[in-house]
Amino acid sequence: MKRRNFLVYSLLFLVACNSNSPNSSTNPNGEPDTLRFAVTDVQGLEELQRDFEPFRDALAETLGKEIKFFPVADRTAAAVALQSDQVDIVLTGPAEYVVMQAKTQAVPFIAITRPNYRSVIAVHKNGGINSLEDLKGKTIAMSDLGSTSGQLGPTKILVDAGLQPEKDIEIKMLGDADLQAFQNEDVEAWGGAALDYDRFMEAKNLKSEDYPIVKKGDLLPSDVFIASNKLKPEYVEEIKKGMVENQEQLIGAIVSVDANEKYQGSTLVEAKDSDYDPIRQTYQAIGIDDFTEFVGD
Repeated sequence: MKRRNFLVYSLLFLVACNSNSPNSSTNPNGEPDTLRFAVTDVQGLEELQRDFEPFRDALAETLGKEIKFFPVADRTAAAVALQSDQVDIVLTGPAEYVVMQAKTQAVPFIAITRPNYRSVIAVHKNGGINSLEDLKGKTIAMSDLGSTSGQLGPTKILVDAGLQPEKDIEIKMLGDADLQAFQNEDVEAWGGAALDYDRFMEAKNLKSEDYPIVKKGDLLPSDVFIASNKLKPEYVEEIKKGMVENQEQLIGAIVSVDANEKYQGSTLVEAKDSDYDPIRQTYQAIGIDDFTEFVGD
């Protein structure tokens, strides 16, 4: 099934890219005349234009290059595009980066920090759970398979506390229904993004003391801009320098769109592959040693 899906994605890209996005030509310095840009969690050209048009314009001005959108259906499609030299720069999440790097040898160069980007574990006020150790033998809701803050982050909190997933605690992956299941007491605990918890409490007009957080995780690795390994390292360094030096303009452009509210207060910093080792360690904690396949696909 995975092989068939891969072939399908490959054929789709060959068709789409031959008609819409030819390989970039290069100038006498060996630099591409046009940079092709994708975002893994934005589907389709219309959404990409809606959410990232101001950023594209700001990046084009910063780098003095034309920036062309390359829409992708999902993270797998983005990886195929990198492998087939159809895209130059991709913005992706931490969990996705680990797999895309293993599959494509893409180069991380700029991380975009996210304030309070961490996972938390919450319980019910009168549930008899006062510490992580009390979760042994209990059930916990999480959101999506492979989600950095919705699965990997809370799982790392449990593992660091000495709890073995599925052996010491039952994890229920409930997608968008996770917090509602927690409120309904269908589970005894919830693990996910701190910001999701805050939004849910506010939207439901709930008191945090009734759903206390028993543990806050460390800040999670940042979302990251990755470059195709077909780009010259010296040119990637130039892009990185330009983005860091002009980050006020670039961040301002991103957050000018409501859909990118998560980047309010963000900064652009140099990214290193080792920054994402905690993600790899958590993958291993849930029994995944092969980083070339996306969890849940």
